[in-house]
Amino acid sequence: MILLDRVTKTYGKTLGSALDRVSLHVEPKEFVIVVGQSGAGKSTLLKLLTREERPSSGKIIVGGIDYDKLPDKDIPLLRRKIGVVFQDFKLLPNRTVFENVAFALEIVGVSTKEINNTVPRVLEIVNLKDKAKRMPVELSGGERQRVAIARAIVRQPKILIADEPTGNLDPKHAWDVITVLEKINRYGTTVLLTTHNQDIVNKLKRRVITIKNCRVVSDRANAQYNEKPPVVRSV
Repeated sequence: MILLDRVTKTYGKTLGSALDRVSLHVEPKEFVIVVGQSGAGKSTLLKLLTREERPSSGKIIVGGIDYDKLPDKDIPLLRRKIGVVFQDFKLLPNRTVFENVAFALEIVGVSTKEINNTVPRVLEIVNLKDKAKRMPVELSGGERQRVAIARAIVRQPKILIADEPTGNLDPKHAWDVITVLEKINRYGTTVLLTTHNQDIVNKLKRRVITIKNCRVVSDRANAQYNEKPPVVRSV
C-alpha cells in the first residue's frame, strides 16, 4: 500500500535533510502510528505521501502508483485516494456539518442525489448524524475533528492520514476521535496516525514507527512510546 525506499528530502545545503534515507512499508488495512519530536521529519513524510513535496532521492509507491512516473495532471486523482485530517480541523465556518462534508463531493462533481445518500451514512460512522444541521461553532473540538474526519473519508479513500488529530483536544474528546479512526480502519482503510500523545500510543498497542533526526530509528509492533522532552539547562 505504502512503500518508501531510501527516501531523502533536503531543502537546500543550509537547511540540510528533512528525511534521510527513510525506508518503510505499510500493508493495506494497517493502522500505523508515526512518532517523533517536532522537527524529526514527520510532517515532511506526510507531504511526500500526498505529493505536496517531491523527494530529493529514493522511491515512493502508494497504492501501486510509482510517484516517479506520476504526471502532475494526475496528482488530484492521487489525492482522492488519500484522506487527510489536520490538527486544526480546517472546517468551513459558514457551512453546516452536512455541508462541510458534502463540499468534498461537490468539488468533484458528485450529484446532489448521491450526496444526500452518502453524507448521512458517513456522519453515522463518525457518530454525528444528529448534528448534521449544526454549525461548526456549535460543536465541541472533538465533534469538529470528527466532522473533518467525515469529510476526509466521504470519497472512500484507501488511505487516511491523521496528522496530530488530537493535539488540540482534551483526553475525553481525543479518545472519541481515536475510536472513530479505529472504526474506519476496521472497515478496511489504511490509517497513518502521527501523534505526540504517549497515552494514546501506549494504549492502542499498534505498530509504531519512530523518526528521530530525520531517520527511522525504530519500527515495532505493539510498541510502547516514551518521548523524552528536550533538556533545558539554566544559564
